[in-house]
Amino acid sequence: MNPTRGALARTGQYLALGCYLVFLAFPLFWLLSTALKSPQELGSVDPSWLPRHPSPDSFTAAFGQQPLARSALNSLIVAGCAAAVSVAIAVPAAYAMVRYRSPVSKAATGWILVSQMFPFVLVIIPLFMVLKGLHLINSLTGLVLVYVVWNLPFALWMLQGYVRAVPASLEEAAAIDGCGRFRTLINVVLPLLTPGLVATVMFSFVTAWNEFFFALVLLKSPEKQTMSVILTHFIGAEGAADLGPLAAAAVMATLPSLLFFALLQRRLVSGIMSGAVKG
Repeated sequence: MNPTRGALARTGQYLALGCYLVFLAFPLFWLLSTALKSPQELGSVDPSWLPRHPSPDSFTAAFGQQPLARSALNSLIVAGCAAAVSVAIAVPAAYAMVRYRSPVSKAATGWILVSQMFPFVLVIIPLFMVLKGLHLINSLTGLVLVYVVWNLPFALWMLQGYVRAVPASLEEAAAIDGCGRFRTLINVVLPLLTPGLVATVMFSFVTAWNEFFFALVLLKSPEKQTMSVILTHFIGAEGAADLGPLAAAAVMATLPSLLFFALLQRRLVSGIMSGAVKG
């Protein structure tokens, strides 16, 4: 291949990647810029890219108007518990569906696909009645159960691919050494599933953190509402938004997901390397 042509191709790839990163980062940049602007700048007909006089007044007003700290804690509890429970159920279930092929496992795979087609509005009424019978309306526990059920099909679908990638010969060798199925799953298969586990946890956490519809319907008390619901309180009855505090609250709602992703991204890379070595 011509070196000049190869250099031009790499330059084009980096340029395309840079444009894509700018496209992804611009909403967050504009959100942070809006949150740091003064009320006078927010009302200007000629908005600037950067705040001329950065001010934390919008953040102060946001925390003063709504219980952001409490709602963030509620979201953290719900998202963390939903992600942990979803993965804890999905790992052995995905292993069983891959290693024990039967009509039941095939039916479960079909259920995974069909369940993703149901819209939220279709299931909210029967779901509300079931949770009401269990006395879990206006309860973080009830919301966690809803998120676990909603995330579980995708978690199963994702982990099945990672389980299939684990060579069956490793399990056979462990069986020869006297390991049972459970011990083989924990000591042999689970370490090789690290990339899949991290990706599944990230998906489950972010989905539960950002979810709005179920939280709006099932949580009524302000002290139990999650961050996504509290954000709507910055919009008036006529649709007029308190732009500065809303942007500040949106920044606070975005940061935990970004930090969680940044934290687990390192584990994802290390898990891929570890899995490659062990495989």
